[in-house]
Amino acid sequence: MKRCHGLLWVALLLGAVGEPAAGQALRVPMPEPGVPGGRFVIGALSDAKTFNPLMSNETSSTEVSDRLFTALTRFDNLTQQATPGLARRWEASPDGRTWTWRLRRGARFSDGHPITAEDVLFSFAVAYDSLLHQSIYDLLTPYGQKLQVSAPDSYTVVTRSARPHALMLSAVSALRILPRHVLEPAWRAGRFASAYGVDTRPESLVTSGPWTLKQFVPREKTVLGRNRYWFGVDARGRRLPYLDELVYVVVPDENALSLRFRAGELDGIDNVKSEECAALIRDQARGGYVMHDLGPALTSNFIWFNLNTAKRPGGRRPVGASYADPVRYAWFADARFRRAVSMAIDRDAIIRSVFFGQAVKNWSLMTEGYRLFFRPRRPVADFDPAGSRRLLAQLGFRDRDGDGVLEDAGGRPVRFTLKTNANSNARMQMANFVRDDLARVGIQCTVAGVDFTTLINNMREDFDYDAILAGMNGAVPPDPGMCGNFYRSSGLSHFWNIRQPHPETAAEARLDSLFAECLLPRDLAARQRLSSAMDRIIEEQCWVLWLPTMRARLPVRDRFANLQPSILPHRLLWNIETVFVKPRGRR
Repeated sequence: MKRCHGLLWVALLLGAVGEPAAGQALRVPMPEPGVPGGRFVIGALSDAKTFNPLMSNETSSTEVSDRLFTALTRFDNLTQQATPGLARRWEASPDGRTWTWRLRRGARFSDGHPITAEDVLFSFAVAYDSLLHQSIYDLLTPYGQKLQVSAPDSYTVVTRSARPHALMLSAVSALRILPRHVLEPAWRAGRFASAYGVDTRPESLVTSGPWTLKQFVPREKTVLGRNRYWFGVDARGRRLPYLDELVYVVVPDENALSLRFRAGELDGIDNVKSEECAALIRDQARGGYVMHDLGPALTSNFIWFNLNTAKRPGGRRPVGASYADPVRYAWFADARFRRAVSMAIDRDAIIRSVFFGQAVKNWSLMTEGYRLFFRPRRPVADFDPAGSRRLLAQLGFRDRDGDGVLEDAGGRPVRFTLKTNANSNARMQMANFVRDDLARVGIQCTVAGVDFTTLINNMREDFDYDAILAGMNGAVPPDPGMCGNFYRSSGLSHFWNIRQPHPETAAEARLDSLFAECLLPRDLAARQRLSSAMDRIIEEQCWVLWLPTMRARLPVRDRFANLQPSILPHRLLWNIETVFVKPRGRR
C-alpha cells in the first residue's frame, strides 16, 4: 500500500482501469453488506457557510458538500487509490496528456434528471471562472494552465493537459459535479457565488452524491437524507447509503463536545480536545464506544505575516502597496524578523500545556501523517530565545525607554496583532502562548479571536490583519502535488501573499518551478526529493512559522458497522454511505 502514490501513475498510463464488475451501477467495496435504516450523529464546531461545493472554503462547509456531490473519481482512504465514481472507467493516452472519461449511464441527480457530460463541462466551466475565487482553481490548473475539456458525446468527457500530470485522477476527484439545468441561470447572471447558500430550501438543492439536504437549522443542526437516485450499490445490488440520515449537530464550544458525546447525544467526534483523551480512553468499554488512535494528524497549524500587496490598478491602494501598515510590513518582509519570532516560540511548552502531550512538533505541510513524504530533519528556527534576541538586535530593535518593549530605529514600538478563530480553544491557547513567549524577547503581541467567517475574509479578501494563526487540513490523497494552492505563488492558500500574477521573490519563483516538477510523472524517490526541497525553501524563508500538530484520537459508538476511521479527511465520514447500524444481537 505504501508504494501506491509513487507508482500510481504507472498503472494509470497502461490503459483503462476501474470498470465495475457488471452494469452501470457503482458497486461500493465494504467489509460486509448491511441493512438499511438508522442515523449517524456527528458533532460539528460550526455550521456550513454554504452548500455550494465550489464556494466552500472552510472545513465546516466541505465536510457537508463532499457528501452531497459526486465527482468523476472517488478516493479510497484505506487503499489510498483512486476508484470509479461518475466515471465508470477511463483511459490515458501514451503521452499522459489526454484522458478519456467514460461516464456511468443511468446516473441521476437527486431530482431524477440524468447526469451527462454537459453537467461535467458546466462544472469545469464554473471552476475556471476567475471571478469566483474558488480554491479548487489551483488544483485544476496544473503548470498554471487550464485543462482543455470537451465532450464527444453525452457520456464521454476528454481532458487534455499541457504536460503529463501525475495526479490527474485526484485532481478530477476534487471537482464536484453540479446540475447544469439548475445552476446555469445563476452562473450566467453572475449569482453563482450565492447559489446553494444556507438559505436555499432543502427541496430546491439538487445534488449528485449519496446524500441530499433534508433540514438546516442555523447554529443547531444540518440533516442529510438518502439520495434515492444515487448510483452506488452494495454487493447484493441494494442501493446505498444504508443510513436514513446523517446529522451534523453544532456544538460551538469544544469543551461541550465530549460532554455531549458522553451523554449519548453524539455518535462520533472528529475533534477531541487533548485533555479529554485520557478519560475517554479509560471509559470506552463502559461507555459503549471505541477510541481510535490514528497517529499524528494531517492537519497543520502555523502563523504567517501579511505580505500581501495590491495586485490590480483601480483599487483602494496603488499597485504594489502593502495591505499591512507600511512600518510593520517592512518588519514582516525581512526573513530575519520572521525567524526571530519563530525562535521565540517554545513549542515543547505548547505540546505539554495546550495538547497535554498529545501532539508532535511539525516543520512542514507534510506532517507525519503524510507517511510517504514526511522527512524528519533538524529545524531551522526552533526555540532559541537568545538567538531570537540577537536577530532582533541585528535589525536595530532596542528597548530604548526601558519599558520591556523593543522599538525600531525610528522609535516605534515593535508590536502587532495576531488573529485566530475564536471557536478553537487549541488555537486560542496557542496564540496566548505565542504572545507570552514574544513578550520575553521584547515583542508586544495582541491576540484577537474572531469568528471563522471573518478570518477567511481577512486572509482572502480584505487583508485586514497583521498576522494570522490558522492552518490547513490534509490533502486527499496525501501528496504535495495536491497542495498547489499553498505552494504556488498564484495560489489562494499561499497565505502570506496570495494570487501573485508573477512570483514576487526569487525564492517563490524557485518554489513554483519545483512544484511544477512535482506534478510530472516520476518515481517516488524523485518526488520525495522535490517535496523536501520545497519544504526547505519555506522553512528557510520562514514564510510560515510552524506550530505543533496534534494526534488524532476519535471516539465512535460501537453500534455501527463498516466504520473505518482514517487519518485522511474526512476521518470518520469518508465511507459513511456504507455504514449501518448493527442488529441488536451483535452489539
